[in-house]
Amino acid sequence: MFPRNAAYAVCLGLFAALAAAQTGGLTPPWDVRKNVTALAAEAQRVQPVLEQLRPEEWVRQGASESYVAQLKTTRAQLEALLDTAGKLAADPERLTAALEVFFRTESLEALLRSLSGGVRRYQNAALADLLDSLFTESASSREKLREYIVELAADQEQAWKIMDQEAQRCRALLVRQPPAKNAVKKGVQP
Repeated sequence: MFPRNAAYAVCLGLFAALAAAQTGGLTPPWDVRKNVTALAAEAQRVQPVLEQLRPEEWVRQGASESYVAQLKTTRAQLEALLDTAGKLAADPERLTAALEVFFRTESLEALLRSLSGGVRRYQNAALADLLDSLFTESASSREKLREYIVELAADQEQAWKIMDQEAQRCRALLVRQPPAKNAVKKGVQP
């Protein structure tokens, strides 16, 4: 039988090996960085178009005041998307960062669709078409991100499952170990 410390060392070694082996089926980090960088660049091209929008003038034409707030929210969402995309590019295996980028792109898309309707009705149909086309061109990058999130989540679930199985196996191994011969008995002083 192994000594107790040797059993711990074997278990820890197995955990480290399993954790390292889990990244095999994932999109490589350099591909994720490339995709996230492209997504951020595509999103950034929306900013100059947002600067041309004049929702205050739309309100004078009878539009809802909510367009003014939507434009401010859209700008904030775009800045947050660019910030979180940078964080994901720096650490592509962070599921939380990937999810945040994905949710921010989804939110930005909804806001842009709403603003596009206002632009089309109250400002300029060609500008609305430009806004729509700018966000549509990032569809491929968004889809790749979505697929990567599914891969990353599945990979992490598998890693946790294997680590749990190994922990249970190591626990069973440790429980079967006889107590150390030099263990101090209760109530007996050396």
